[in-house]
Amino acid sequence: MEIRPLREPGKGYWLLARRSVSNPEELAYYVCYGPSGTALEELVRVAGRRWTIEECFEEAKGQVGLDQYEVRRWDGWYRHITLAMLAHAYLAVIRNQAAEQGEKGAATAPVRS
Repeated sequence: MEIRPLREPGKGYWLLARRSVSNPEELAYYVCYGPSGTALEELVRVAGRRWTIEECFEEAKGQVGLDQYEVRRWDGWYRHITLAMLAHAYLAVIRNQAAEQGEKGAATAPVRS
């Protein structure tokens, strides 16, 4: 549902409501902004990515200290965030590779009795 008149040509604001699968009475609301021709399916897809992004930040806080910097200057904060996210991406790639090798190894390993 559109909620604001267009302020820029070709752009729009919408209110997106989503029901919980586990509790149909529970609703979540999103305010969306984007190109005026954006399909409902695209808005739903992007809103659904929120949980993946939040989980990523929670992992980064716990594994690489994303939240361990006390801001003194913007450039120091920017360096810390950049390096922490780079370390988190590296760990995710290594974890993925290890899981793939584990699956391959399990499929090709001889069965011992």
